[in-house]
Amino acid sequence: QVQFVESGGGLVQAGESLRLSCEASGSISSISSIGWFRQAPGKQREVVATIRTNGLANYPSPVKGRFTISKDDAKNTIFLQMNHLKPEDTARYYCNSFPDRSLPWGPGTQVTVSS
Repeated sequence: QVQFVESGGGLVQAGESLRLSCEASGSISSISSIGWFRQAPGKQREVVATIRTNGLANYPSPVKGRFTISKDDAKNTIFLQMNHLKPEDTARYYCNSFPDRSLPWGPGTQVTVSS
């Protein structure tokens, strides 16, 4: 079963950028859709970007135009480029299959955006 390890988070100021990585323990090419999710304290985990096997990406309104998801099938890694970060983007970020979220959750990576 594929497991994920997320990295790349940190403390940044509003307007700055971060690039997150999600390394899978096995092949991601067979996963029909992978998503980046985030969870802020006291809130439900929500999806912020998804990418299909053909590379087609989708984003919810709060991050559209600021976040870009990509993947490297050869390296079994999924990326999330986050630009123009806002304090409301502060959360722990995870990746998983979408929409089922059926694979084990990784440790996540913390993103903190100060105003």
